[in-house]
Amino acid sequence: MSTVPTITNAATTGGASTALAAISARGLRKSFGEKTVLDGIDLTVEQGTILALLGPNGAGKTTAVHLLTTYLRPDAGEIRIAGQDPARNPQAVRRSIGVTGQFSAIDGYLTGRENLLLMADLHLLPTGVGRRRAETLLERFELTEAGNKPASTYSGGMKRKLDLAMTLVGNPKVIFLDEPTTGLDPRSRRTMWDIIRGLVAEGTTILLTTQYLEEADQLAHRVAVLDGGRIVAEGTPAELKARIPGGHIELAFADRAELDAAATLLAPSGRDDDALTLQLAGDGRVSTLRALLRQLDDASVEVEALTVRTPDLDDVFFALTGKKGA
Repeated sequence: MSTVPTITNAATTGGASTALAAISARGLRKSFGEKTVLDGIDLTVEQGTILALLGPNGAGKTTAVHLLTTYLRPDAGEIRIAGQDPARNPQAVRRSIGVTGQFSAIDGYLTGRENLLLMADLHLLPTGVGRRRAETLLERFELTEAGNKPASTYSGGMKRKLDLAMTLVGNPKVIFLDEPTTGLDPRSRRTMWDIIRGLVAEGTTILLTTQYLEEADQLAHRVAVLDGGRIVAEGTPAELKARIPGGHIELAFADRAELDAAATLLAPSGRDDDALTLQLAGDGRVSTLRALLRQLDDASVEVEALTVRTPDLDDVFFALTGKKGA
């Protein structure tokens, strides 16, 4: 029976500094009837960084976003967004944030340009300012040529880019991205990643919820894992992966004789006779690999290939939530 590793919640031990926090939540609780969805979570996102909020379906991720964006009010706890308290001044919070939901908010009957101008009107921007902002965003998101076409004719990737562009019309300091690349092909997903990285490089703060663990690994400065209404772990992707057991070194051999010789010498943790490979427990450090290859070389055992396999965020997710396939 595997043991779930204990990972301390950074929020209770100092964690990310709150001195420059663009998003801060303490003791956040929310119930719907008798069901407790969030049970006292703490979150901190520093200015100009990305926090990825991970968790299985039903863990409370969307509820957390709704609380932080003033869509819902918490039953208990304190929230600060860009220094503002949504309980006291929700309008100030709304002026500071942008929200891109899991489902596109664009109007398919309007052109891309008209969607942006509509957002400018909703933000009460002067006409000239709104038009300039729309043109700038169309150019930034490579939508200028499609700007006069109905948004309903856009591809999935174009719609997601337009959706994010609409979020940026109000020049928000903090952006909440809820499943921003759902349904996109790999090329469009990577384009969206580049756009998100560009926003952060300019100082924007982002809270990202995603089911794509590779996306969190690629983008997030810190990751918080939510399960059962609680934050069960928080840290950088590298910190979380380093605390999960299971890393190993895989050796491949050209023939059975070399495989047998290596198996006798090394006492591996796993063996695949069909693939002619051995698995050894190991952390992949250079010193470990150098010593292993020297040992094989001294015994005149020829290795055809060596692969270091380390835990990824999938392993972290499964270990901490215990809900594979969720």
